Amino acid sequence: MPGTLRIAYKLLVNDRAKYGALLVGITFAVFLMIEMTSLFSGVLARSSATVRNIGASIWVMDPAVQTVANSIPLPDYVLDEVRSIPGVAFAVPLYSGSALLKLSDGTYQAANVMGLDDTSLFGRPALTEGKIEDVFAENGFIAVKDSEFYKLGNPRIGAEFELNDNRGVIVGIAKVASSGLFGVPTLYTTYSRALQYIPSLRFTSSYLLVEPKSPADIAAIKARVKEIGYLALTKDEFIAQISNFYKFHTGIGTNMLIMTAISFIIGLSISGQTFYTFIIENIEKFGALKAIGAKGRDLVLMILFQAGFVSLTGFGLGVGLCALAIWTARLYLPDYAAIITGLNLVLAFLMVLIIAGASSYFGVRKVLTIEPFDIFRG
Repeated sequence: MPGTLRIAYKLLVNDRAKYGALLVGITFAVFLMIEMTSLFSGVLARSSATVRNIGASIWVMDPAVQTVANSIPLPDYVLDEVRSIPGVAFAVPLYSGSALLKLSDGTYQAANVMGLDDTSLFGRPALTEGKIEDVFAENGFIAVKDSEFYKLGNPRIGAEFELNDNRGVIVGIAKVASSGLFGVPTLYTTYSRALQYIPSLRFTSSYLLVEPKSPADIAAIKARVKEIGYLALTKDEFIAQISNFYKFHTGIGTNMLIMTAISFIIGLSISGQTFYTFIIENIEKFGALKAIGAKGRDLVLMILFQAGFVSLTGFGLGVGLCALAIWTARLYLPDYAAIITGLNLVLAFLMVLIIAGASSYFGVRKVLTIEPFDIFRG
């Protein structure tokens, strides 16, 4: 380390009070920024859990659908039209609805019921217990073991419940890639059984799941579906549409943005004020260095090093603290949705760089205007 940077480091860490205040301010700001953005990322990921878990390449839906949770039933002829489109390998209906279950202990529990195509069971989850063939047995249902599984009473294979005076039996336990957003457990069964057990409207298909013969056929399939008055989206496009809905058409995105901005302002104000005070209190030392031959760029480098060092240290502490908080919360709160993504870290890092730059700016201006004569005259 060059001598000037070694001096800058000692000046910084020897003033433990100011150094600690700087670290606390930046760490707290980073913690809040990552916590808010991670919570938002978790909400967005869970909002499209059904799309991720089913895994179909193309979803056909009514053009008015904005999120997977609010489906609009499709007329029966749409399935035949889609199956006749050149380039379609196969297309199957998907039922998605809500039901009120009466559990074996007499309590009632709301649940999402997914009805899979009877022939192919396309979109079925991976089982950890039981056999997928058993879903064809009388009253067979598969329970998803996610963060909401306990609300079903942690059922085992053979557990029974009632759904609209119909007997249901858990024949399998499944795992999925993502838990749902709304705190409701999920059951899978066959399409015909879902229609039999749950009252439906005139049209019963919530979505059509389509697999193209090749990726090159996707554009033609989407265009043909649009011609018949419906919308076809790829898996990624549907996930993006759902995310945009929660970002721009609900209060979630706005509230998270405001909290992130407040966190940034807190970190900027605390670190900026504290760092400027640190420079003022050590102005004599910078003047002495200038008097013995240190150039302006050396002093600027020292200040930038101090601001960068404390900012990066605070960034690391903030990330670690946030990761610890999320891990602890998940131990006791299964529904906790926050996830730290690379984008969250990059966003927080850029904000920390802005905080470091703004904090050092005023210190640099003050140091460059100091004259050694004024220091030694006192």
